Amino acid sequence: MPVSRIFEHYGPTPPDPRWPGGARLALNFVINHEEGGEESFPDGDPRSETGLTEGSTAAVKGRDLAAESMFQYGSRVGFWRLHRLFTERGLPCTVFAVARALERTPHCVAAIRAAGWDVAAHGWKWEMHAGMDEATERQRIADATAIITREIGTPPLGWYTRYAPSENTRRLLIEHGYLYDSDAYDDELPYWREVDGRPHLVLPYSLTHNDVRFARQGMTSGLEFFEYIKGAVEMMLSEPGGRMLSVGLHNRIIGHSGRAAGLARLLDWVATRPEIWVCRRADIAHHWVAEHAP
Repeated sequence: MPVSRIFEHYGPTPPDPRWPGGARLALNFVINHEEGGEESFPDGDPRSETGLTEGSTAAVKGRDLAAESMFQYGSRVGFWRLHRLFTERGLPCTVFAVARALERTPHCVAAIRAAGWDVAAHGWKWEMHAGMDEATERQRIADATAIITREIGTPPLGWYTRYAPSENTRRLLIEHGYLYDSDAYDDELPYWREVDGRPHLVLPYSLTHNDVRFARQGMTSGLEFFEYIKGAVEMMLSEPGGRMLSVGLHNRIIGHSGRAAGLARLLDWVATRPEIWVCRRADIAHHWVAEHAP
């Protein structure tokens, strides 16, 4: 059944989200843990993945060892820098984890579990589901769910597909018991959708407030990132009602020191604003279920 398009929803008077403690903004930082889940020749893939790397200075035929190395930086160095930034400040975050990446980074898994971060599934491998046949996609979701459950100790509540999902993705996630997905960019609050006669929670994500801006040459410094996200937060706080803001991070992008300096500055600034609820994605989902039942 084709996915319907809805061009209006909350409109000029969105609901009061009633965030805990009277907060006016739910701020969720998401670390995308993808390194080891990308396409590569050693895994039998026909190409080397170069997505969201620093980019090639020349065309590479066959295996791209430079791109592989940039991915490895993410899990070898970038993850640990981000881990320190958040844990030293006692701030929670969410991990969008590719299942194969978790399998290959057991020290990262241990750190995620010890920090109490929630893990949402980001696929079995770092791949698009758009155009994938239903049987293959069902198996991909089952495999990702099983691996993450084994590695983390609890099943993932949420799912986010690498751009983009298929028309079957949401229905298949419900089959596998997912509470929510984040395969949407169309709102600044969670909302319910009916899928096959059942309510399903959507927690929209953002590629706008995301460190992919560095890889796509939209930003060049950590200071730019700080000012950009700070501006987004201030705008949302100036508006009536409450909002949710997702800030996407990648180990191999903002994990580099010059960029991470801006993230550190942002985290310190956020800590001075009592009207901001820094939270995990699972916390938002549970809150919405409790306070805004379908």
